[in-house]
Amino acid sequence: MSDLFNLQGKTAVIIGGNSTLARVMAEGLAEHGAKIALVVLELSMGDEVEEQICAIGGEVKTFVGDVTNRASLEAAVKDIADWAGSIDVLLNAAGINSATPFFELSMDEWDKIMAVNLRGTVQVCQIFGEKMIELGNGGSIINFSSVSSGPPLSKVFTYSASKAAVNSVTQFLARDLAPHKIRVNAVVPGFFPAEQNRKILTKERVEDIMRHTPVNRFGEPEELKGVAIWLASEKASSYVTGSLVRVDGGFGAMTI
Repeated sequence: MSDLFNLQGKTAVIIGGNSTLARVMAEGLAEHGAKIALVVLELSMGDEVEEQICAIGGEVKTFVGDVTNRASLEAAVKDIADWAGSIDVLLNAAGINSATPFFELSMDEWDKIMAVNLRGTVQVCQIFGEKMIELGNGGSIINFSSVSSGPPLSKVFTYSASKAAVNSVTQFLARDLAPHKIRVNAVVPGFFPAEQNRKILTKERVEDIMRHTPVNRFGEPEELKGVAIWLASEKASSYVTGSLVRVDGGFGAMTI
């Protein structure tokens, strides 16, 4: 089993690596031997995650990159390839949210969320995917979706639309990158309270979520480690591509 999930000699790039869920998934990959390249908006944003990964004996370095800025991503991918020599896993975890009601939604806010969640995902997959093809070692791209991708959740109109599009992008790329031995999947997390969604978790909304979640609790960030390790491993998930992998406590299995 240890060989099946062994990531020794692999480099994992974590986009948005300072976020609550991404940093835990990065730690899981490091625990199984992967070298970690964090991509964040400012170098200082990687400090805590670096300490966390170094504390378990992992190798990690932070790079600056903005998913809405193509030039910064092109610089980051070059620097990471020069540092690590390979890019084997790409975890695309940058994202933003808003609870603005539909009729109050401005197009500026729509554009901002779409720029990060959708255009950012596409742009990262283009730039890092092209480098992975160039390096010729195959690999795994793991995009970040959400249970709000469908059926969409109330109160997060733009976020839901962006994540539905991420699902489509993921499956499209799974087809196009398969000849290059690059697998493309998406993690579909359920409710993992973090800074970006706490403000909309009112008492009433929490009650609604629990009624719709068979395990009757929120997820713990550590519960995403397993799926990250599995999808990153070329042995454990070698025949898995184009999948939307739910980690949601059964939320997506409920109707009434």
